[in-house]
Amino acid sequence: MSKDNKSFLIRIIICGAIVALVFLGFAIRLFDWQIVHGSQYQVLSAQSTSYTEVSDATRGEILDVNGKELAINQTSYNIVINKIYVKENTTNDVISALLDLSTTCNIKWIDALPIKVNDGTAKFLNNCESELSYIKGESMLNDADLTAADEVLDALAQRYGIDSIADRNRMRDIVSVRYNMEKTGYSYSDVYIFAENISSDAMTVVSEQTQTIAGIEIRVVNERVVKNGTLMPHLVGVVGSLSAEEYSANMNNGYKINDVIGKFGIEAALEKELRGQAGEKTIVKDENGNVISEKETIKAKPGNTVYLTVDSNIQAVANYSLQNNVNRARAEGEREVKAAKANKKKQQSKLGEDCYCGGAVMLSVKDNAVLAAASCPNYDLSKYYDPDYNAWLNTNEHAPMFSRAIEGAFSPGSVYKPCVALAALQEKAIKTSTSITCTRHYDYYPDYVVNCMGRHGSITLNTAMAQSCNYYFAETGRRLGATTLYMYAEKFGLGVKTGIEIGESTGVLANRDSTTWYEGNTVQASIGQADNTFTPLQLATYTSTIANNGKRYRTHLVSKIVNYERNEVLLYNDPKKPELVADAGISKDNINAVKKAMRSVVTSGTATQVSAYPKKVAGKTGTAENAGSDHVLFICYAPYDKPEVAVAVVLEHGAKGKYAMNTAMDMLDAYFYKKTVKDIKKTGGWK
Repeated sequence: MSKDNKSFLIRIIICGAIVALVFLGFAIRLFDWQIVHGSQYQVLSAQSTSYTEVSDATRGEILDVNGKELAINQTSYNIVINKIYVKENTTNDVISALLDLSTTCNIKWIDALPIKVNDGTAKFLNNCESELSYIKGESMLNDADLTAADEVLDALAQRYGIDSIADRNRMRDIVSVRYNMEKTGYSYSDVYIFAENISSDAMTVVSEQTQTIAGIEIRVVNERVVKNGTLMPHLVGVVGSLSAEEYSANMNNGYKINDVIGKFGIEAALEKELRGQAGEKTIVKDENGNVISEKETIKAKPGNTVYLTVDSNIQAVANYSLQNNVNRARAEGEREVKAAKANKKKQQSKLGEDCYCGGAVMLSVKDNAVLAAASCPNYDLSKYYDPDYNAWLNTNEHAPMFSRAIEGAFSPGSVYKPCVALAALQEKAIKTSTSITCTRHYDYYPDYVVNCMGRHGSITLNTAMAQSCNYYFAETGRRLGATTLYMYAEKFGLGVKTGIEIGESTGVLANRDSTTWYEGNTVQASIGQADNTFTPLQLATYTSTIANNGKRYRTHLVSKIVNYERNEVLLYNDPKKPELVADAGISKDNINAVKKAMRSVVTSGTATQVSAYPKKVAGKTGTAENAGSDHVLFICYAPYDKPEVAVAVVLEHGAKGKYAMNTAMDMLDAYFYKKTVKDIKKTGGWK
C-alpha cells in the first residue's frame, strides 16, 4: 500500500470513530431520559405548565427633515393584570383591590361596560346598541330576551361569579373589568390593561400596596406623543386602537385586539416600518401555580424611525400665511359686500366673503421632496382623541381634517395655460410667433363662448401668457385637440397620482375622465375650466416639472428611514438621484419659451405684485369660476434662472389673486431667507 493510500485510510477511520462517538453520546442521553429517569421527567412534565407571554414592541418615531420631533415615544406607566401570576379563583379579589387603590390614588381605570348604576338601579348608556348586541349575543350571554339593564347586569355578575355582592356599584365595577377582560382577549399570553398612563406618584403607591397581591404589575410603556399638533396634522396622522375590521384584517399579522395601529397619514402609510416586532417570554409554573422559570425566547425589536422631507419652519410659515390670507380675503370680501349693498350695486355677493379654506404646497425642484403642505382650516392633532374636540372636528362645516393640499381637487383656471402652451408648441399647433387676435369673445363654438377679461388685439404667446388671455388659449386648445392636451397634462403630473406616500386625490382630467364630451368643451378645458380639477400637490408637481424642463420626479414625503437607535440607514431618498416617472419630451426651445412667458407674468403681467421679490420668480395666476366666489390660484418657481423650489397655492372662494400670491411669497421668504412666523407677523407678511 502506498504512503498516500495509507494516510487516506487513517483519516477515514478517525472520522468514522468521531461520528460513532457522537451517536453513542446521543444514545446514552436518550437512554437516561427515557429509561433511567423517564418516570421522573414524566412526573415533572405533568406537574408543570409553560406559557408564552407576548411583549409589545416600541414604535418608531417620526421626525422632520432636520430631526425635529413630530411623533415620539414618552415613558408612561400602565397597571396590568397578568393571568400567569393570578392564583386560581382570585381574579375578582385582585380586581376589587385595584378598584380600592384607584379610588385612593384618583386613578382613572378603563371602564367599558355600557351600564351605569344610580341609586341601586342599573341603566343603559346612550347609543350603546352595538355593545349590548355583543353582550347578549352568542359570544357572551346568548340571551336576546334580556331587555332591562338590571337583568343584563345580573346575568353578567352571575357569569363572573359575583352575583352575591350586595353593593351594586362595586358589583357593577367588577363586572365592567371582567367584561372588558373577556372582550379584549385576556389570557396567559395577553395581559389586561387595567389603567393607562398613571402618574409616577400613583405608580409608587400601587407598587407598594400590591407587593403581596400576585398578578398586579406596573409596566413601563411608551406612550405616543404628538409634538406641536398644529404643525402638520394631515401629514403625520395618529395611532389608535384596532377597530373590529382592522383586527380581523391584521390578526394573522401578529396584532392583538388591544394593539394600536396607524389610522391615517404617515402613521398609517408606514405602519409596517414603524410598528416593530413583539417579543416573547416563556414562563413555566408548577402544579401549585408557582413560577419556576422565566426565559426570553424572542427579543422585542423596536420599529424604525422615519424622517420626513418637510422643513418645520417652512411648514409653520405656510400654515400661518395661508390662514392669514384666507382671513384677509374674507375680510375684504365682507367689506365690499357691505359697500355694494349700501350703494345698491348689481353685484352684492361672490366677492370673497365666503373664503374660509385653502391649500399650499412647496416642493424641492431637484427631487420633488415636499418641503411644506399646508391646509386651512387647520387643527390640533394632539387633541384628536379628546371627545369634545373630536366631535367639533367631525361636525365643523369646513372639515378641518380634510387636507386641501393633498386631497382637495380644484378647477385650475389659468394656471393650466402653461401646459396648453407647451403641448401646442411641441405638437406644432402654434409657434411662439403665432399671432391670434383677441376680440374679447371667443365664439368659434356658439354654444361654448369663452369670454376674455380684456380686448387684447393681435398677440403672441408671451403677451397672451402675461395677460392671461382666454381668447388666445381657447383658440390654441382648439387647434391642439383635447386628447393630445390631456396626454401632455398627464406627463406633467395633472390628473395622476404624484407618488406621495400618504393618501391623495387623483383629480380629474377633462375629456379623459368626462362622461360626456363635445368639441366645444375643448375650449373650456384649455383655459382650465370644464371638468379639470387638480390638487395643490399636483399643481406644485406640474410647476416643478416645468422648472425641470419636462422631467417629472416622484413626489415624496419621506427623506429616510433609519433603525430606532438612528445609527443605520435603511432607506434613503437621495436628492441627487431622484426617481424619474415621466418625461414630457418638450424641446429646449419650447420649454424655454414657456418659462420666459411665465417670467413675463411676474414682470409685466397679472402677477406684477411679486415682481419686486429679491429672487427672480416665474409664475402663473389663475381664477376658477364655481358656486360662490371664484377660487384663486398661484403657481411659481424660483429662482427663474436656476430653480430650487416650486409652489402652488389655492384659496377657495378667495376672489382676489393677490392673497394666493402673498402666501407663496411668505413661503419663499421662509425658504430663501429663513424667515419665521415671528418675522412674518412682525412685518405683516407679503402684501
